[in-house]
Amino acid sequence: TIAWNLVASYYEELPFGRCGLMTAQEPWSGHYKVEAPIWITAHTTQFAQPGWSYLQVDGHLEGGGSFVALTDGLGNLTIIIETMTHNHSKCIRPLLPHFSVTPQRATFYLKGSFCNVETLQVWHSRLDFESGNSSLFQQLHPIKVWKGSFTLDLNTDEVYTLTTLKTGQKCGCPEPPPSQPFPSNYKDDFNIRNPPFSEAPNFADQTGVFEYFVNASDPGDHVFTLRQVVVQRPITWVSDADQTISVIGNFQWVNLTVTCDIYIEKNRDGGVFVAGRVDNGGIYVRRTKGVFFWVFADGTYRVTGDLAGEEILMKGLSGVRDNVWHTLTLNIQGNSASGLLNGYPLWENVTISKPSNGWAAIGTRSFEFAQFDNFHVE
Repeated sequence: TIAWNLVASYYEELPFGRCGLMTAQEPWSGHYKVEAPIWITAHTTQFAQPGWSYLQVDGHLEGGGSFVALTDGLGNLTIIIETMTHNHSKCIRPLLPHFSVTPQRATFYLKGSFCNVETLQVWHSRLDFESGNSSLFQQLHPIKVWKGSFTLDLNTDEVYTLTTLKTGQKCGCPEPPPSQPFPSNYKDDFNIRNPPFSEAPNFADQTGVFEYFVNASDPGDHVFTLRQVVVQRPITWVSDADQTISVIGNFQWVNLTVTCDIYIEKNRDGGVFVAGRVDNGGIYVRRTKGVFFWVFADGTYRVTGDLAGEEILMKGLSGVRDNVWHTLTLNIQGNSASGLLNGYPLWENVTISKPSNGWAAIGTRSFEFAQFDNFHVE
């Protein structure tokens, strides 16, 4: 089994949100969830180890569902039974042929050296998809084996482990901090002298990589910055955007002001942006929409409705040039957006039709060095 991914620690509205054994997607609050896949996995992993062997059993139940059996070769036995219904067994791919599962009474027969087994420990999960009141990895009373056989009543959407091992445990997890939305007023000046990690918290890079940077040649205001460092298009398994982008904040945000100091390092055709209402990322990053405020090293600016820069809402001259710090401010209110350069209005009253909500973001025109500092979203 491949679990993709182990812990879902990225904004939930990105592609494949919560597709992990656990979810820890709020570093600002510390909230996390130990999800059902952890305990369904435990039905196998707590009662078998590397070196155990699967037994050659038929594995099909008459009323639908399946089972496997494993042994360590030293007399220990683990049987794992599942009765998942078709609707709750679908994966993204491939299509799952139809099958039916009904409540049933199943009798198992132990042969060979397992004839001597007298008792099996029982662990049980029942997944209730309608109410959400699932019972996960509960230890039930041991089951007696009579003359090598035992009978079990099985319902649908259940998982059982029957084992000679007595080592299973469901640890009590401390109650995590309560869930909180992303702060509605958030600042980061990236002033960390010896960061324990390379990336700034809460930014989620979708294309490109944004890292802490020490700008040793700066006279003082921008010594510690965030820098986009990928300058060559990577080989990717999906079609990354031609631009780099890192998103941050709350996907439900509608009205917001994003301010950030920017520093274009690539002369002539370099460029950077700040954005709001950004609606996508991950494998769909090429078609990301939003409100994007771009400035370029040739002294022009653009406002676009997409990351690709094809939907131009406004354009003109800005006077921005490379290797000089500038401050961009993007303000989105209702159906209107405006932009400031170094605190002075550069454009205003641009009509926004969609998206109606989304993250804030920063990024660059191409795979190029560029720096960001004093990021603020409200």
